[in-house]
Amino acid sequence: MDFGKVSVKELNEIDFTLPDDHTDTEKLFASLKGKKKKQKVYVGCAKWGRKEWLGKIYPPKTKEKDFVTYYVKQFNSIELNATHYRIPSPDSIKKWKSDAGKDFKFCPKFPQWISHIRRLKNCERENDQFYGAIDGFGENLGTCFLQMAPNFTPKNHNDLEAYVKSLPKIVDVCVEFRQPEWFKDTEIANDTFVMLRENGLGSVITDTAGRRDCAHMRLTSPTAFIRFVGNSLHPSDFKRVDDWVERLKKWLGSGLETLYFMMHMHDEKDSPELAAYTIRQLNKKCGLDLKEPLFYNSPQN
Repeated sequence: MDFGKVSVKELNEIDFTLPDDHTDTEKLFASLKGKKKKQKVYVGCAKWGRKEWLGKIYPPKTKEKDFVTYYVKQFNSIELNATHYRIPSPDSIKKWKSDAGKDFKFCPKFPQWISHIRRLKNCERENDQFYGAIDGFGENLGTCFLQMAPNFTPKNHNDLEAYVKSLPKIVDVCVEFRQPEWFKDTEIANDTFVMLRENGLGSVITDTAGRRDCAHMRLTSPTAFIRFVGNSLHPSDFKRVDDWVERLKKWLGSGLETLYFMMHMHDEKDSPELAAYTIRQLNKKCGLDLKEPLFYNSPQN
């Protein structure tokens, strides 16, 4: 992911401090007080098709067609970005599902034809195709995320509201904004986040170096979908993860029901290491028991 990429010099000058929780997040947790539900926590990467992971989290001679078979043994979820560009065939989904255990979650990204080309209008056919395809995941379907184009602004509020209200209420959905105006305290932006909450949709939080505004800390549902973008295991990556773990400990203690923490890198070869560190810290600080990935190139193995 190149979104928010900066030079190493700039990286050393950025204040990565997480903002305080938005007041909407505080109100959400107040509404969840006393409601006890089983909490679900998922940590994964953005894709499984990385040859750089051979000998790392895949056995050295694994064929590319078998990458998914080993990925699902290492993590309990994945961001399925491939669906943004092409809806997979029923046979592909059937194979992926058969490889995964019952607790693994696939988190498909809405097709670009819906979000970026049609811009949420006149896309009923594409919407039906997408929902029809992901239905094949069954119990392995996690939260889907709708990423809006960089030029999709609060002026497009009505289009978003109409689309959100047309969605079948059978799939958990979170929305990701990238245009800076969404994160300013304007009436129309605030109305949009309220609209998401009232319709049961979550809001994606993206933590990347060059766009600190996207770490808006504004939850609109009991599902937190975090897209974390690291910088090739720069020392700041680990401090940032530590800060996130402390915040997530607070959120889980306040009633957060579902957490997805999806690891990205500008160079994805290093994603497994930072994802593994995140899992260790969540287990240690939050009392979780998430399975840590096995590294084939570890001296222990």
